[in-house]
Amino acid sequence: MPEIQRGFPGLGWLEAFRERVNGDAEMKVVGDWFTTSLSLGFGERRYVLRVEKGRIGEIVANPRLDVRASFGFRAPLEVWRKFLSPTPPPLFHDFFAMLMRVPEFVLEGDSLVAMQNARALHRMMNLMRAPGATND
Repeated sequence: MPEIQRGFPGLGWLEAFRERVNGDAEMKVVGDWFTTSLSLGFGERRYVLRVEKGRIGEIVANPRLDVRASFGFRAPLEVWRKFLSPTPPPLFHDFFAMLMRVPEFVLEGDSLVAMQNARALHRMMNLMRAPGATND
């Protein structure tokens, strides 16, 4: 199993992801207006991330109906594993490519909010695949 996938898709893995996002210098620049809640669905697991000025705050595991998210992404685990792999196959190298060409990778909710924050969101999603991202 590649290092980036260790612990995936557990809460510890997402907490390590939060540390990468919150410590990333580029995210500090491009994320200044990125304030929202977004959901991530990894197979049967779902999380809501509360983002404030490009920094991930609270992570809500297994949210109920009363936990709102403006938009989110969901896909089977195998799709996410391809995206997270060290050398992703064609179309799995970028979440925009997956949105356009991988039917199992779905954008849910308000796509306008997602696209208004496209640059920061793109950086955040790329940080999922950062080298050395582990959950020991």
